[in-house]
Amino acid sequence: MAHESMETVAKEFPVDAGVDRTDRKKLAKMLTRIVGSSHVLYAKTRGVHWNVVGPAFYSLHKMTEEHYEDLNTAVDDMAERIRAIGFAAPIGISEMIENSVIDDQKKLLPAHEMVKDLVEDHEKMARLMREGVAAADEVEDVKTADLLTERIGVHEEAAWMLRATIS
Repeated sequence: MAHESMETVAKEFPVDAGVDRTDRKKLAKMLTRIVGSSHVLYAKTRGVHWNVVGPAFYSLHKMTEEHYEDLNTAVDDMAERIRAIGFAAPIGISEMIENSVIDDQKKLLPAHEMVKDLVEDHEKMARLMREGVAAADEVEDVKTADLLTERIGVHEEAAWMLRATIS
């Protein structure tokens, strides 16, 4: 019996909570873009955390740790939201990268450039979240809109703090 339960695969399931299937599917696609983008940003932030050097080392090392820990929690919350609205969450790094508006880091850059990239990435995330809020508002999915609205502020603050650190 235990073996049979290991054969089950997460798939779409019916949800009747006030948002129709077509709209939930569109939101799941949007959330998949957000989860993928957040996951790529998480990885880039870890890379900066590990490799930053220079006079701002300590503050950037600490700040990026706070940022990637926050992103880790946020990715989980948003992936679970996809499940809650009835669809499978993304799996695997390739799916995260394919769905990301954030470019993967391909080479080591000077600290200032890596941080400048993170600033731009957090701004991209805020713009993507705004699209997600608009899509959720359009179909009256207040929970998804609320989740994403909160994230906008987090990304705007992260961009500000990083920008101020390298100014």
